Amino acid sequence: MGIRFSSQTHSPTPTSVGLDELPENCVANILSYMDPPHICQLATLNRTFRAASFADFVWESKLPTNYDVIVREFVNSFPTNLSRRAIYAALCRLNTFDDGNKKFWVDKSTGKVCLCISSKGLSITGVDDRRYWNRIPTDQSRFHTVAYLQQIWWFEVDGEVEFPFPAGTYSLFFRVHLGRASKQFGRRVCNTEHVHGWDKKPVRFQLWTSDGQYVASQCFLKEPGKWSFYHAGDFTVENGNASTKVKFSMTQIDCTHPKGGLCLDSVLIYPTEFRKVKSFLNRS
Repeated sequence: MGIRFSSQTHSPTPTSVGLDELPENCVANILSYMDPPHICQLATLNRTFRAASFADFVWESKLPTNYDVIVREFVNSFPTNLSRRAIYAALCRLNTFDDGNKKFWVDKSTGKVCLCISSKGLSITGVDDRRYWNRIPTDQSRFHTVAYLQQIWWFEVDGEVEFPFPAGTYSLFFRVHLGRASKQFGRRVCNTEHVHGWDKKPVRFQLWTSDGQYVASQCFLKEPGKWSFYHAGDFTVENGNASTKVKFSMTQIDCTHPKGGLCLDSVLIYPTEFRKVKSFLNRS
């Protein structure tokens, strides 16, 4: 009995360490392995986690590898003494260039660069002739306006962009809506009455890059009444410190029949890996 009692009284008592007692550098090391949304969530736990979340090395690995090139060339009036966290936050906002016709941003969850080109930044055959095209204001676009095609025989849209994309593979999409989207009494409605001609022949997509890459594809436009992302092709960037010029087109130039009733919003460039996690990119 005595031996048993003695062993019980001398057993070590476990001690607990609160989150407030963890060293700040230890917490920062842990945060560096997490994605940005989780880092921001944990920063609300206490002062130690909040202070650790501001460590530059935590955010250095989250930023695009060539973020300094992007900031220098495409972000106006950018302070030079910002922390890496502040730089990340600034790049996650929509940053405009080319007279507001192009926008880029860093995806908050992945740190990957995305880019968008408005219909006003594209070369559209006949766009200045009101018999064929109209500009329609809408809240369904990042640029608050889309190009609406009433009817045309020769459908041709071309564009280009030059940007220091970080190394990786990217996919280019046209964001298109069959039917005229509008609002009535605060509700979104779509008039598909004038949609015609897109089931006769497929639309052809082409993509070129300044280093010689080329891809072409074609498909029929379908699903009136909803925004669809039509995949034009992929391209690969090897050197993120140099700008890559990308040219692209969307055409249906078979003049045997007219086509119309189409809204053209924009062209988007996303990292190709987004097609696995962004369901809206797989509707076309």
